[in-house]
Amino acid sequence: MTNRIVLSLALCITFTANSYAQKVMTFQDAEKQGKSFQHLDSLYKSAVSSDIKLAVFKTKKQQENLQKAYVLFIQSLASYLKANHFTWDKQVRCFNRIYFDKNGKVDYFLYNFPKNEITTEKEKEFARLLGLFVKDHKLTLTANEGFAQCSPIKYAD
Repeated sequence: MTNRIVLSLALCITFTANSYAQKVMTFQDAEKQGKSFQHLDSLYKSAVSSDIKLAVFKTKKQQENLQKAYVLFIQSLASYLKANHFTWDKQVRCFNRIYFDKNGKVDYFLYNFPKNEITTEKEKEFARLLGLFVKDHKLTLTANEGFAQCSPIKYAD
């Protein structure tokens, strides 16, 4: 009986850890898992759009609040990486597309570093820390539905 409980607990922990890992991935890995940005874009509306009917945040005030919340979210990520002794060693470019639920929690965080921008080891550590970050952090903004926001980012120490 005890072995079954331990096994069940171990499986539960494994599945929970894997569910967070699947939230954070490169665009290429998302494609391999059937979670391409095109597929996710069909499930989540854009946070902002030139066609106001297609945007989640329609008014100028809502868009300003989104911008502030998004910048704070990315700054919090940078602080989290630094607090966990992650260093970039140089300025690093990245592009991301983040899919949030209506409460601001990250459903998917897709990212892409240009080829040879960082080492494989550094990217693995970034993905690990990012997975932990999105588990406990969310956007300080809510909406009536899930939404997506993308941006280029320049990371630096």
